[in-house]
Amino acid sequence: MTNLERNLNLAEEWSGTFKIMGDPTRLKLLNAIHFAGQFKLSVSELADATGVRVATTSAALRAMELNGTVTSTRDGRSILYGIADDHVHQLLHWIGSSHLHQH
Repeated sequence: MTNLERNLNLAEEWSGTFKIMGDPTRLKLLNAIHFAGQFKLSVSELADATGVRVATTSAALRAMELNGTVTSTRDGRSILYGIADDHVHQLLHWIGSSHLHQH
């Protein structure tokens, strides 16, 4: 594989991630999840934290889950969200997003 082919493959690999992160609502949600930590916030808590309507938050999370950007887990009656893609986690650090907790 040539360097050009590798670069073209990277463009295909990353385009979905950049599409997700290019949307301000989705990026706010990712930042809120990243800051709070994995599987700490529900849909309504994410909506409150970001100032986004619950229905919009739910739809954005659903799209990101289908894309593989986030994942969810059930905790009783709540569904909590975490970042599923380590590339997204790294990009959030690169743009300056921090954690509430230390690793």
